[in-house]
Amino acid sequence: MGLFDFLGGGSGPEKALKLKPKVTQKYGDPASRQKAIQQLGEMKYPEAAGVLLARFTITVEPLTTDADEKEHVFELIKGFGKDALAPIQDFLRKSEQATSWALRLLGDLLPEPEVTSICVDTLNHLSNHYTRDPEKKVVLLHHVTGREDARIAPAVLPFLEDMSDDVKIAALKALGPLKYEPAREPLLKLLIADETARRVQTAALTALHESGFGVQGFREKVEPLLVEPYVLDKSGVVVRRQA
Repeated sequence: MGLFDFLGGGSGPEKALKLKPKVTQKYGDPASRQKAIQQLGEMKYPEAAGVLLARFTITVEPLTTDADEKEHVFELIKGFGKDALAPIQDFLRKSEQATSWALRLLGDLLPEPEVTSICVDTLNHLSNHYTRDPEKKVVLLHHVTGREDARIAPAVLPFLEDMSDDVKIAALKALGPLKYEPAREPLLKLLIADETARRVQTAALTALHESGFGVQGFREKVEPLLVEPYVLDKSGVVVRRQA
């Protein structure tokens, strides 16, 4: 039997899980929440890191206290080292909140190519599951934008059909520079669809320009949607108007 068994009954992992209500307590004496956070930081069980991650899902007043606590929790979780990786990845997959904190932690614990792989896996999971809050998708899409990995474009493509305009725009920004040929027709269909918002159309035009894709088969519908500085050249490619 370990030390925590004597102090509170149950194993160390069970003790950690029992502290979750205190860690996520928004109101009342903050000292109780902060004590629970410190206790978890001193436990060397992956379950403790998992409970600490829940602190990122709430915001407390005053905001200065909230920021300080979250930075403290961040450092405590980092202190778990490799033992924190499984809880962080589980949190990233299951929680719709605090995605940026999870990615920041992974960035400090893993080489960037491994973080990108985790983002791609999570995007593939999200493309097959409904999520109410688009923020998680947007954060993940922003993270993979501009990175070189052959798996990124296929993982991003389904989000051109997302219900959220913010997600569509984030997907367009990620796809444009990748010049992923299977994205050409879905991108054009999104551009010309009657229900597509104007800001999404503008992002689609930018993606077409960055990709260098021609608009063959769609020219008549694309031309009325062109906005400055974009025009079509003779070959049907979206280019910037010469000054």
